[in-house]
Amino acid sequence: MSEFAERYGPWALIAGASDGVGAAYARAMAERGVNVLLLARRLGVLDEVAEGIRAETGVEARGVAIDLAEPEAFDRIVAVTDGLEVGMVMYNAGGDPNYQPFLANDVDVALAMVQRNATLPLRLCHHFGGRMVARGRGGIVLVSSGAGLVGAPNMVAYASTKAFDTVLAESLWAEWHDLGVDVLGLVLGMTDTPAIRTLLADRGVPAPDDQPLEGASTVDEVIDDALANLADGPTWFVGEQLRSSAPLLGGMSRSDAVRLMIEHGGLPGEDR
Repeated sequence: MSEFAERYGPWALIAGASDGVGAAYARAMAERGVNVLLLARRLGVLDEVAEGIRAETGVEARGVAIDLAEPEAFDRIVAVTDGLEVGMVMYNAGGDPNYQPFLANDVDVALAMVQRNATLPLRLCHHFGGRMVARGRGGIVLVSSGAGLVGAPNMVAYASTKAFDTVLAESLWAEWHDLGVDVLGLVLGMTDTPAIRTLLADRGVPAPDDQPLEGASTVDEVIDDALANLADGPTWFVGEQLRSSAPLLGGMSRSDAVRLMIEHGGLPGEDR
């Protein structure tokens, strides 16, 4: 535990930490002796998560309410981390609650997703990653989605930004893995989180609360995979289904892969 905290502490910044994968990753960091700074929009929920982490682990945990789609989000994050040595960044925000055609919404909806899923993580990696490289230690986990493997209907901005996240993680790993900084692109398929259950209910296929989602990875599986592969990088696909389908899609022509996604109505990814 002390070795982990020494390599990735003393603070971890978790974006999208109110529930699901982000909250679970924050707890995993705290259990390993790393203080956690939790970012999301809902302060009340963040405070509950932080209080639970403090009670269970004894480390310091703080919640900061921030809309990561806002242009000033980066400056606010820099301000709240002033004086903190951040040795771990886990960027888990950016699910798509709409799952609608590109023209169903104003273009500002897509631009907000680009800000949240691409521009902000890029700036955070530059800001905190530069300090990690200077120290010769640290870790960055960018949560991506199987939706970023190939274009599909109803996910134009989401899939595009998730493809960006995957390649960003791989490129940073290529530059930093010999400099002491671990970078992992964690690619999720369907994951059993409150957010994906809400999306499925909105689409008319609700799942009973007392039963697991068929074919979905659990949050515990995601966290176990993230920790097991953190030092290896650059990319890890979570779940047997995604690990088997990714090479199949990669072996097709791009047009055939897109047509397959059209036939199946797209495959919503989940990264919250």
